Amino acid sequence: MWRRPEPAALGKSQPLPPTTPLSPTVAGAVVYRSAPEPIGRLQEHYNNLCVEKSQKINPFILHILQGVDKEIEKGLGGVTLNIAGNNHLIPVQRVTGEDFWVLSRTLEKNPYVNGLDVRYNLISDVGAYYASKLLQKQHNLIYLNLMFNDIGPEGGELIAKALHKNTTLKYLRMTGNKIENKGGMVFAAMLQVNSSLEKLDLGDCDLGTQSVIAFATVLTQNQTIKGINLNRPILYSEQGESTVHIGHMLKENHCLVELHVCKHDIRNYDIKHLCDALYLNKSLRYLDVSCNKITHDGMVFLADVLKSNTTLEVIDLSFNRIETAGAKYLSEALASHNRSLKALSVVSNNIEGEGLVALSQSMKTNPTLSNIYIWGNKFDEATCVAYSDLIEMGCLKPDNTDVEPFVVDGHVYLAEVSNGLKKHYYWTPTYGEACGIHSANAGFNLVPVGQHL
Repeated sequence: MWRRPEPAALGKSQPLPPTTPLSPTVAGAVVYRSAPEPIGRLQEHYNNLCVEKSQKINPFILHILQGVDKEIEKGLGGVTLNIAGNNHLIPVQRVTGEDFWVLSRTLEKNPYVNGLDVRYNLISDVGAYYASKLLQKQHNLIYLNLMFNDIGPEGGELIAKALHKNTTLKYLRMTGNKIENKGGMVFAAMLQVNSSLEKLDLGDCDLGTQSVIAFATVLTQNQTIKGINLNRPILYSEQGESTVHIGHMLKENHCLVELHVCKHDIRNYDIKHLCDALYLNKSLRYLDVSCNKITHDGMVFLADVLKSNTTLEVIDLSFNRIETAGAKYLSEALASHNRSLKALSVVSNNIEGEGLVALSQSMKTNPTLSNIYIWGNKFDEATCVAYSDLIEMGCLKPDNTDVEPFVVDGHVYLAEVSNGLKKHYYWTPTYGEACGIHSANAGFNLVPVGQHL
């Protein structure tokens, strides 16, 4: 019988694997150096493994596997197993590390499942150990979502090391797991070896300055990563060292399509480094610098870039402070020069009516700019009328903005609607698939990198 890891092993960077192999008669057992056994129904396989390992059956997992079995019976391939712990439609018993142990054994040789989403569960470093084993043995998995699972530096290190030899995984989400600087350094080292991963999300992982710089350095050479999220690192310096290195990376890298650097404490001189690099970069299409400290002076540099750059399609400036002057700089570039940008978000930037009207005017002369998000600024009646006219004229589709006009007593006002560049970054809607709702995830739909959110 295989044994679960002892609690004392959880703090170690390399948990000891089980010592005795499963009996060859157990459904789905691994018999090394032998042909794979036929795969039956996932529900039955999971149930048998729980009995064999004396592990309590998780009814939530069993319920999800029932649905997947039905999809497989219909002949559908490339199934994503969605066991998100924040599902509000059915009773959820969140997946623990021990639950994930059995689940990973269930999926180990299944050829139909190529995506696994276990966001918002409790798998911790124990589950991370078994996730690393799954990555080594499951050769059909292209998407793995482990966001917010209480995985620490040791668990992150195990997953990163498993990716040294993995050649199938395309998209990994580690969002919200506190792997810290130590785990970040191991992931950066992994990118020197791995040649299959295309999108990596390490947002809210408490990365340090050292690991952010390491990622920037590695990406000057890596030719496969198309999208990376380094949001909200823990930076102790205000000198902008990490932004300087990211700028240098953008000059050298010609494969990166999507870059997220929210909450990097980016100021005007930092955005200048990025803009200097964008004169030379010909691959980046999605730049996310939201939640930073950029003012109207920084927009001088970005507006100049937009006059000559022909690749940027989505820019997220939400929650900065570009104000009216910054909006005017952007509107001038968009009205007269740029014909590549498709979406711009200036949500909550302290922009007054004059700047918002200027942006609306640029949409009338720019046939490419299709999406604009302005909620959280200072609307006056001229602003409300301008965006109402844009929608009425057909220059701006209702699904491509986050405001909706309405009239009270002959006056036009704007109400907020739930559209945006990445509304479903942290959560998915109760009904329907997030990646199918274009209005709420315009950034990901305009610049699709990776098959899943």
